[in-house]
Amino acid sequence: MRTIVEICCGSYEDALCAQNGGADRIELNSALHLGGLTPSLASLKCAKKACTIPIICMVRPRGAGFCYNEKEIEVMFEDAKILLDNGCDGIAFGFLNEDRTINQVLTKKMCELIHSYQKEAVFHRAFDCVKDPYEAIEQLIRIGIDRILTSGLEATAPEGEELIAELTEKYQDQIEILAGSGIKAHNVKDFIKKTKIRQVHSSAKCWRQDLTTTANHVSYAYHEAFDYDAVSEEAVKELMNAVK
Repeated sequence: MRTIVEICCGSYEDALCAQNGGADRIELNSALHLGGLTPSLASLKCAKKACTIPIICMVRPRGAGFCYNEKEIEVMFEDAKILLDNGCDGIAFGFLNEDRTINQVLTKKMCELIHSYQKEAVFHRAFDCVKDPYEAIEQLIRIGIDRILTSGLEATAPEGEELIAELTEKYQDQIEILAGSGIKAHNVKDFIKKTKIRQVHSSAKCWRQDLTTTANHVSYAYHEAFDYDAVSEEAVKELMNAVK
C-alpha cells in the first residue's frame, strides 16, 4: 500500500501547487509561520473550485498553545460551521486543558459537529504537547477522532520516529496516524520503512520574495529580509516520487 501524502498549504496558490505536484490531500491554513491558523473562506472556495483532492481546513484562532477562552472557542465553532458549509472535507483542530491533557468535552463537541456533515475530524499537533501520548490517543479513539497529526512529541517527525512507530503498531487499526514535521524527499523513504506509517504530512516549502517586505526603517519580515514561505510544486513532485 502506498503511503498517503498530505501537503500543508497556506494559501489557494499553495493548494494548486500541492495538487499539481501530485499530492493526495491538502491541509489548508493561513499563517503557516505561526504553525497554521484558520484559512479565509475565499481561499477555501477558490481551492475547492480548482482542486479535486480532499481539502482539510485548519481551525485555530491564534498562535501559541491550545487552551482557549470562551470567545476563542465560540469563534472556532463558528469557523468550523462556515468551512463545513462551504465544502471542506474535514477539520483539523485541537483542544487541550492547562495541564496538557485532552479537553475531552470540547473535542467531542467538535468531532460530533464535523461528523454531522459526514466529514473527517482530525486532531492536529496539539497532540505533540500532551503529557501522556498513550492516554491521549486512547481518549481520542473513544471520542471518535478519525486521524491525528503528530511528530511523535518531538520537534520533527524523524526525531520522534520511535514513538510514531510505537503508536502506529499499536493503534493504526483504530485511528489514522499522520506523521508530520521535517518530512522531506530525502528522508521520507527511510522514515516510512522505520515507522511503517501509512500517511505523511509535509510543507514542501520554498521561499519567495516580496521586495516591499522591508523598506526604510520598517520590516514585516519573519525569515530573511524579503522572504515568505510557499509550497513548491517541484518539492511536492520530489516527495511523491520518493514515496513511490
